Amino acid sequence: MNVLKPNQRATVYTLLERNTPRREIARITGIDRKTVRSYRTRWLAEISNSPGVAAGSDPDPNTDAGLVATQTPPPWPPAPASISTSLCEVHREFIEAQLRLRRNATAIYQDLVDSHGFTAAYNSVKRFAAKLRHKEPEQFDRLSFVPGEEMQVDYGEGAPTLVPGTERYKKPRLFVATLRHSRRSFRRVVWKSGQHVWAQLHEQAFRYFGGCTQYVVLDNLKEGMLKPDLYEPELNPVYAATLAHYGVLADPARVRDPNRKGTVEHAIGHTQATALKGKRFETIEAQNEFLEHWETNWASKRIHGTERQQVQAMFEAERAHLLPLPLLGMQYFSQQARTVCDDSCVRVDHSSYAARPAAIGSKVLVRIFERRIEIRDLQGALLRTHAKAERPGSVVLPVDERVFNPSRETRQILRQAGQIGEHASRLCELMFTAEGRVGQRKLWGIVGLTKRYPAVCVDSACAQALEQGVYSYKHVKALAERLFADAMAAMHEASTNNHAGGGGGGGGGGVTCGLVHEDSLAQQHELIRQAEEYADLFTHAALVASAVVAKAMDDTAGGQA
Repeated sequence: MNVLKPNQRATVYTLLERNTPRREIARITGIDRKTVRSYRTRWLAEISNSPGVAAGSDPDPNTDAGLVATQTPPPWPPAPASISTSLCEVHREFIEAQLRLRRNATAIYQDLVDSHGFTAAYNSVKRFAAKLRHKEPEQFDRLSFVPGEEMQVDYGEGAPTLVPGTERYKKPRLFVATLRHSRRSFRRVVWKSGQHVWAQLHEQAFRYFGGCTQYVVLDNLKEGMLKPDLYEPELNPVYAATLAHYGVLADPARVRDPNRKGTVEHAIGHTQATALKGKRFETIEAQNEFLEHWETNWASKRIHGTERQQVQAMFEAERAHLLPLPLLGMQYFSQQARTVCDDSCVRVDHSSYAARPAAIGSKVLVRIFERRIEIRDLQGALLRTHAKAERPGSVVLPVDERVFNPSRETRQILRQAGQIGEHASRLCELMFTAEGRVGQRKLWGIVGLTKRYPAVCVDSACAQALEQGVYSYKHVKALAERLFADAMAAMHEASTNNHAGGGGGGGGGGVTCGLVHEDSLAQQHELIRQAEEYADLFTHAALVASAVVAKAMDDTAGGQA
């Protein structure tokens, strides 16, 4: 209350003696109405305690003065009620209609001035609207749930607890999970909260009750909700995975609607006001032990005021309706968004993990467990699973997903050489042993000869190179070209002899590559390729020939110039 100066206080008392209304006193003196009200209360108390006799005097009741002094004066008459009519009375119907539309006094005053020629002040409309505005009491529905249907969870504040390593007391976070049907509660205090702690507390509550409910009603806190939404709320991935592991569905309450989970709200208030009020604990474990003792011996044995039954008895009946618990507990993880790099891997803790079929440059979700890594798309579908690398810098990428790199393709080259033949495989092994990684280019050249010559010719060329002791790609290429030319010549000679001798067996030159026989003209043979390959060969030869001719013509024209 503001303290008035003596002259101001005397003025207020004088106006109060004249039954002046408080609003009028505030207008005349400029003093706030609340201050005037406080001094009016003090003035009335002084009147009731001062019947007209000075303090310390002892009047004689036998005298007239003493008789008058000992009498209590009659109470002051009530202040006359204001009989003035508000200027808003003529607009009552309009103001009532606007109030039903939930319009405020400012909007109503502006419409009165614009449309009805209202001349009074805004405060007149404000006071008149306040008298007409009737606030109906809000009605709440009484919800009932079947056993094992719903569990409500929320955070509160625990009792002051000594912070480890300090001399300071701090209130930890109080987690309360309450079964909606029986009102049995699980209570734990923790120093810090996070998505893992929030999920672990739910798991402890399920284990404490011996089963799971169908639904969990929670608030829109960050540990459980990433994005509150009325229609499709987005749950925290760790929390959603924990509930899915136990077969429970989340039913988040609406924003700013705590009455939807009034059971757990009342349980938190009951815990704070009854169990923890005025208490202090030296350790957080001691507070948890006390809460467990209080729940078992007192809270669960109380008679619920609405149901008129013991909480423990209702819980025993509800226990049989809880969902069974899984055999294994939840495996917790941390989820991160990663971009697939140009080697088709994602980087996690300084190691690389294959992410195919995710495209290079796309975003994926990586779940990091204790001993494994899961790669998922943005919708949550599982793409790959890898064992977690023990050493930083590891690359978990299968060989068949690696791009070509000559420095690590030795085994592939030798395998292809073995498919050509025994002699080719032996020659390539000797060349790699002698020259190492640098010799891989020669090996690729030898293997690539099979694209132009039959494998049997290439293998025969390698056999001759081994006999001659010349380990060179160019030498093997020259041998393969000669063997192939000899084979083609032998085939041509055999065909000519067949036409000249009426198909009889012809003699022929020496046998080349062990493939051309002297006695017959074969239509199918290892040396004879498909017609499409010959068409490609002829097309290539025509192009080469045309290029040679064009170059010759250019050279001729240049010489003449």
